[in-house]
Amino acid sequence: MDLIWEGICQAFRLLFAGDPEVLAVALLSLKISGAATLVSLVLGLATGAFLALARFPGRRLCISIVNTGMGLPPVVVGLVVSILLWRSGPLGFLGILYTPLAMVVAQSLIATPIVAGISLAAMGSLPEKLRLQILALGASRLQLVALLVREARLPLLAAAMAGFGGVISEIGASIMVGGNIRGQTRVLTTATVMETSRGNFDIAIALSVILLFLMLAVNAVLTWVQQQERRR
Repeated sequence: MDLIWEGICQAFRLLFAGDPEVLAVALLSLKISGAATLVSLVLGLATGAFLALARFPGRRLCISIVNTGMGLPPVVVGLVVSILLWRSGPLGFLGILYTPLAMVVAQSLIATPIVAGISLAAMGSLPEKLRLQILALGASRLQLVALLVREARLPLLAAAMAGFGGVISEIGASIMVGGNIRGQTRVLTTATVMETSRGNFDIAIALSVILLFLMLAVNAVLTWVQQQERRR
């Protein structure tokens, strides 16, 4: 218990002292996870809307793949992205392995099925009569999707929270494609693993507390927006 308490105290000391390295690591974590969440929202929302509205052979198989992807192991994603971006790999010419961009790619692949699955469920739960009514009023396909997204905005905010929570706490893929390079790809999760391996448990606990604080702050903002929308 003393170790945990010391770690919590250390977290507040690092935050209030404005430790430059800790702040840089926390800021990079937010940048990478924020970018990955935005990419996954665009791809996941488009995929979820398409599967919810379109009817085509193999649709159920596609939905099954999306649902399976919601539990995709991060280490598998890290392995696939590493092979693709390796120097001799098919995308090795890009030279982005062990960079923040590679971490964004890996985290986006993890979060996209989560956002797509929740978006599909949210838009699929809307009444069929609503879609027919919108089409009867002469709306185009694009306008139909925009209106349905507006109707399902509250569950879609939950998709954003789930996607962000999934990527900012992810460690396997991040360390495989990012490498935990100081000042370049070191984020809160990879730094926590490094400090734990060194036996610096107080610092590792402090970094974990800061990570939880960031997750709580972002989700609190999104929850506030969600509740404001619910009251309208």
